[in-house]
Amino acid sequence: MSMPVSAAQSRAETLPRKTRSEELRLQLADEIVNGSILPGTPLDEITIARRFGVSRTPVREAIRLLSASGLVEVRPHRAALVAQPSEDQLAGMFETMAELEALCAGFAAERMTIGERRALEDIHERLRVLIQAGDPQRYHELNEIFHTTIYNGSHNSYLMETTVMTRARVQPFRRAQFRNLGRLAQSHVEHDRVVEAILRGERLNAANAMRAHIVIVRDAYSDYSESI
Repeated sequence: MSMPVSAAQSRAETLPRKTRSEELRLQLADEIVNGSILPGTPLDEITIARRFGVSRTPVREAIRLLSASGLVEVRPHRAALVAQPSEDQLAGMFETMAELEALCAGFAAERMTIGERRALEDIHERLRVLIQAGDPQRYHELNEIFHTTIYNGSHNSYLMETTVMTRARVQPFRRAQFRNLGRLAQSHVEHDRVVEAILRGERLNAANAMRAHIVIVRDAYSDYSESI
């Protein structure tokens, strides 16, 4: 049975409202990752602005954000080109992501308050409901909240800031892996292990479970990229 939403839960589910630049970044990133926009394609700011009905300012910022993920090569005084991170770059990004999230989960196991633990349980249950409803977009959005709740639970603001920054770079590839058949349900099972360890206060087990989860995310993205 779902518990009433507490103040702690409400805070845990508060994500910064996406700017127009961030929305554009996600849209363009999805199209690059799924192959709709091919490597080598120039990203003309005027064309993109007309397509989405915006000014060039959010387009320019979205392209800058895409370059941070290695999806775009920015060239001085010329249109940016769609790129793809090398296998080594992607491996390094996921490796770092796995260790940062493992640290967050380990600290969360030791430091989360009772309210924060209840909030995590509630979000985890709602993710399960979304699997049954077959809603991958909403699952992805709530999945971000799930992970952010664990970052918050580490009670280490510097670690949280660093982890969020790294997640922004890896995000397009994490989103793509949810397109694999059965991935939502598998992801929830992996979350189960993380949540159980955190609720039991088992720092090492929580860290290991989270690290294993991100490694599987990396492998799932690799499977997806090979299928398109």
